[in-house]
Amino acid sequence: MKKLITTLVIVFVLLIIFLLLGPFFVVQEGEVAVITRFGKIENTHVEAGLKIKVPLVDTVVKYPKKIMSWDGDAQRIPTKENQFIWVDTTARWRIVDPALFYQSVNTLPNAILRLNDVIDSTIRTVISENFLNEAVRNSNKINNMRVDEQVQNIDSLEDAEQLRNLTRTETQQESIQIGREVLSQRMLTMAHPFTSEFGIEVIDIVIRQIRYSDDLTQSVYQRMIKERNQIAEAYRSYGQGQQARWVGKTDNDKRSILSQAYAQAEKIKGVADARATQIYAQAYEKDTDFFTLWRTLESYKKTIPNLNKIFSTEMDYFNVLYGPENIF
Repeated sequence: MKKLITTLVIVFVLLIIFLLLGPFFVVQEGEVAVITRFGKIENTHVEAGLKIKVPLVDTVVKYPKKIMSWDGDAQRIPTKENQFIWVDTTARWRIVDPALFYQSVNTLPNAILRLNDVIDSTIRTVISENFLNEAVRNSNKINNMRVDEQVQNIDSLEDAEQLRNLTRTETQQESIQIGREVLSQRMLTMAHPFTSEFGIEVIDIVIRQIRYSDDLTQSVYQRMIKERNQIAEAYRSYGQGQQARWVGKTDNDKRSILSQAYAQAEKIKGVADARATQIYAQAYEKDTDFFTLWRTLESYKKTIPNLNKIFSTEMDYFNVLYGPENIF
């Protein structure tokens, strides 16, 4: 009996020591665990729960089971037509073989470095083998689009349509055969054999942004400036035409008004002259001598101040100056 009690005490003490050494560990949701013993992989756990290990001997290495993101640095890559562009990509990946991942890369930072090498290389290869428009667009819908310039402050619908025709730009883009999404899929296919050697599955590779290099950007800006200058010139031409039309209309209206005013003025003058002649005639008939005197004096006012020399006054024109008895 005493021996049994001693044995139980020893077993209990050993059990306490075993528990104190930590034989249990927990694999959380979203985690995988690799158990190694003296550097050798003994077991892997991909399901969450309470797990057991050999204390002091086994080492537990945990990795995230969730989908993780990879964000690479933008690369300056030449396209097939030797035009340089900046390509910014992102990818999603996860660990599918914890044991192989532990053996090949061991840590997450090392995995990121390997992904940098593999994905950057595949991106550069795919982009350089294709034309620029293949990396930029996914379809040819842009070739079916018609963009009309918005015209404002145009009263006539006919003028608005004419101006719209002048400012319309027809730019036919190159047709694509592959497209941006297919290029991303090619990158993924090319990267898969390399990443699978690390126990990694790359879910997708997405071209997040494409920027033109400085020289190509300048070329695009110049083309845009030229296009806008053409539209501006169309507006100037339309404005000059409208100006000429309104100036011509104003000149015609001016000539018409002046012509009507001249005709009316001549008519009034004619009526006034006729009335004056009638009045003069009536006045002459009432007192012919006075009328003759008055007309002569009025003539003297105009002629005598301008006469510098008079060699003889023996003429009928000066009879009024000699006295009343010599007038008639």
